[in-house]
Parts: sequence; structure tokens; C-alpha cells
Amino acid sequence: MGRKKVELKRIENKSSRQVTFSKRRNGLFKKAHELSVLCDVQVAFLVFSSSGKLYEFSSVGSTTSILERYTSHSKKMATSSKETNHAEVDYGKHANLKSLAELLLTVERNLEGLYAMELTLGDLMELEEQLHVALTHVKNRKIQMMLESVKSLHDQQEKMLKEENQLLEKQIVAMKNGEDSDHPLCHPPQQTTLSLLK
Repeated sequence: MGRKKVELKRIENKSSRQVTFSKRRNGLFKKAHELSVLCDVQVAFLVFSSSGKLYEFSSVGSTTSILERYTSHSKKMATSSKETNHAEVDYGKHANLKSLAELLLTVERNLEGLYAMELTLGDLMELEEQLHVALTHVKNRKIQMMLESVKSLHDQQEKMLKEENQLLEKQIVAMKNGEDSDHPLCHPPQQTTLSLLK
């Protein structure tokens, strides 16, 4: 017989809620430890209980060191972004793609593993909204790329037509010059008459 599915809602009984919190917290810490060992990554995990008590897990020494690394990384990213402001269009595209990638990663994380089964109705509604936003981003990007492709094709055709017109104009001028040299100007009628009378 399978395990009974637990309904996701706030546990009203305080002692039961505390026991569940303790078990789930330890489970999360265990998963974080496994992730750090198996994938050789640094993991920090912070949990505040309903009473405000802090519980933390860090795979390297202290949580502070990872938070300092995160802060330093964020500052570097911000500085790097400012330095590339001269390419505003490319930067805008990069920022949009980055935010889209982050959004998709968030959605993927929420859907992964056991935690997808533990999402509340509110979590699922938020996830639905994230998926909707991600889909809108993808559609907008697709439309933008299609428009750029059509414009590029139109520009190429326009350039080809312009080049063909210039070539035709040169050919027409060359033909006119050739006709003029093949058919020199006729003698005036008076000179023709005189030459016949001689």
C-alpha cells in the first residue's frame, strides 16, 4: 500500500507543526549536504522558524563566507554591467535573455524532485505566473527575431535591385554610345543634293 498523500496546508496543531518543521528542515539540510558532496558545490541554507529562530547550513565553514562571496559576485556583475552600457542594444538583449534564463531556472527548480509535490496552492499559482511570464518572453523574442529576419531579407533584396538597376543604366549608356559611333551624323540635305548634281 502506498504512502498516504499529505494535504498541503498550514498545520494548526502547534506541536505537530513544530515536529514537521524539524523533520522537513533536517531533510532540507541533508539534501543540501548531499548536493554539495555529489556535485562539489558550495551551498548555504537559511531557515527562520515561525518564532523567528534562525537555522543555518553551510557546506564550507560558515554561511557568512558564502554570503560574502555572493555579495562580492553581485557587485562585480553590477560593475561589469555598467562598463558595457556603451552597447545599449546588445546589453538590453543580453539582460532580457539573462532574466529569462534566471526565470526558467527558477521554474525548473520549483518543478524538480520531491519539492514539486510539496508546493502549496499559492506556490503553484506563483509558478503558473512565472511560466506565463517566461512564455511571453519567449514569444516576444521569437517575434523580434522573425521581424529582424524579414527586415534583413528586405534589405538584401533592395540592395540587389539597386545593383541591378545601376548595371542596367550602365548597359543602356554603353548601348547609346555604341549606336552613336556606328551611325555618324548625316550630311545636311543641301550637301547631298550638290554631290548628286556633280
